[in-house]
Amino acid sequence: MSKSPNSKQSVHIRWLIRRDMQAVMEIESASFEFPWTEDEFINCLRQRDCIGMVAEYAEQVVGFMIYELQPTSIHVLSFAVHPDFRRKSVGSSLIQKLVAKLAYQRRNRIQLEVRETNLSAQLFLKQLGFRATGVLRSFYEDSTEDAFLMQYRGEAAWESQVPSEEVFRDRAG
Repeated sequence: MSKSPNSKQSVHIRWLIRRDMQAVMEIESASFEFPWTEDEFINCLRQRDCIGMVAEYAEQVVGFMIYELQPTSIHVLSFAVHPDFRRKSVGSSLIQKLVAKLAYQRRNRIQLEVRETNLSAQLFLKQLGFRATGVLRSFYEDSTEDAFLMQYRGEAAWESQVPSEEVFRDRAG
């Protein structure tokens, strides 16, 4: 990444497109011990209810989120911000975009799984109004690590503001 803001900067959130994949893969590799492959991203995004968003700053992709629309919730599958852009509101902007998609009588919550060792993601999500609602034992295929099931309820979305971000991952494997 060549341009990194020194303070919180506004970013543009848009749909992920094919030409974004190289940047997404770079962010993925820099962010996770067990990164998704490009084929895993593409296979996921080919699913009918799976959607990708990216955050751009100065025409560079600096963060991404992959989520699945479920009947009563939005399930975040993967979410990361480039290391040079963490704690600059990029992740918060992506979460705010997702919160805006919640509806009182339809999809009224966001849910995701976070590795038990990913304390920075847990704290970031807690600041945004997410709560741990369960523990998923030996959730990940790549280790015996547990995951916390975290949820954000729509009612809180209309009462709170969204602060800064970190990296987290919700996926088995």
